Amino acid sequence: MALRQCAIYGKGGIGKSTTTQNLVAALAEAGKKVMIVGCDPKADSTRLMLHSKAQNTIMEMAAEAGTVEDLELEDVLRIGYGDTKCVESGGPEPGVGCAGRGVITAINFLEEEGAYDEDLDFVFYDVLGDVVCGGFAMPIRENKAQEIYIVVSGEMMAMYAANNISKGIVKYANSGGVRLAGLICNSRNTDREDDLIEALATKLGSQMIHFIPRDNAVQRAEIRRMTVIEYDPTAKQADEYRALAQKIIANDKLAIPTPITMDELEDLLMEFGILEEEDTSIVGKTAAEEAVA
Repeated sequence: MALRQCAIYGKGGIGKSTTTQNLVAALAEAGKKVMIVGCDPKADSTRLMLHSKAQNTIMEMAAEAGTVEDLELEDVLRIGYGDTKCVESGGPEPGVGCAGRGVITAINFLEEEGAYDEDLDFVFYDVLGDVVCGGFAMPIRENKAQEIYIVVSGEMMAMYAANNISKGIVKYANSGGVRLAGLICNSRNTDREDDLIEALATKLGSQMIHFIPRDNAVQRAEIRRMTVIEYDPTAKQADEYRALAQKIIANDKLAIPTPITMDELEDLLMEFGILEEEDTSIVGKTAAEEAVA
């Protein structure tokens, strides 16, 4: 099997890191060799795999050592649950520089040091927030990640971010092999959420690859800094991540997305009752003017 390089995007706080690690744990359980590259300055993309608060990052260690050339692979790469390779790129201090530079420095270092060995089946890049910052588009800009999965929910801002990320993919799809591979719905228990995300996926020319229901087992495992697969392999939620893993293994539906306009997105949200129809007769009217009317 050829190495598949996947990036997980989505709105900040949507549950990307949790979803990525639980998915990777399920892939490892299924016998796949996986590496996670955390591309978030918070460095929390590997904590559940390693049972740790935060892994030392390549950028931190490079700053201490002098340059990234002074590091060895064993300094930055740790082995987590299911023999998963775990790396955190890290980033600059808040307000200083672009974290995207840390991401590409880290990826280049890992390539040069032989981290992408021939035994690997998957590499997952867990990428911060939205794609509007060029730095966080690095895994797709540099043609490292070929398959993009977007974690989304039935909330307006999560869907807005998914559409925005799709625009970013289109920008680089023509010059490289990057493709949208599907939406992963990390449920927020909003009304008709699965139908809504299916409809969004269809508009984007993609698929909802899996609907992950909300379950407290995830939080119980997280408190122990573990994935659900490791903490309680018998949990119903563990089977959801196994199902997602199997769908990703079998996935061959990779598409250049067809992002929609803001008006189309609002129409979709109105159709599903997430947004109420706007009353244009009151736009721009003060309280005093409304009282007269």
